[in-house]
Amino acid sequence: MTETTTDATPKQAALVQPEQIRNWIGVVSRDDVRQGVSGGFVMMEQGKLGPLLRFNPGDWLIFYSPRATLSDRKPLKKFTAIGRVADAEPYQVPMETGKTAFRRDIDWMKAKDVQISDLSEKLDFMRGNWGMLTRRGLFEITDADRHVIRVAMTGE
Repeated sequence: MTETTTDATPKQAALVQPEQIRNWIGVVSRDDVRQGVSGGFVMMEQGKLGPLLRFNPGDWLIFYSPRATLSDRKPLKKFTAIGRVADAEPYQVPMETGKTAFRRDIDWMKAKDVQISDLSEKLDFMRGNWGMLTRRGLFEITDADRHVIRVAMTGE
């Protein structure tokens, strides 16, 4: 969050705005999503720090799972979790492989899986070649798209 300093003029201080809440879609298998939801965290790209640094406290994160597991060939194509980034920095955890991975705490909402095709006509990001977006692993969406997905997943 941006803070004003004591040496800023009143006009400069008025121009300083808190960081805008952003909306993200992460692309992760459903099994990995479920592990994160049950533990109250997110881990991206096998534990890399970079993607987690893009999040600010209060940002929304929605998971899209193209498959149930990494090795599964059968398509799933569902939104599988929605939550908000907690006010905490990324942290390292030891993995079973002996390596460490980075995680970040998320306040996950109670939500049901939703087939992406059920919402395709209502989502701006699906206009054009949205499949290329999913290859990034993490991409930003509009408030309107987040609202459509949230309502479908939570009924709120």
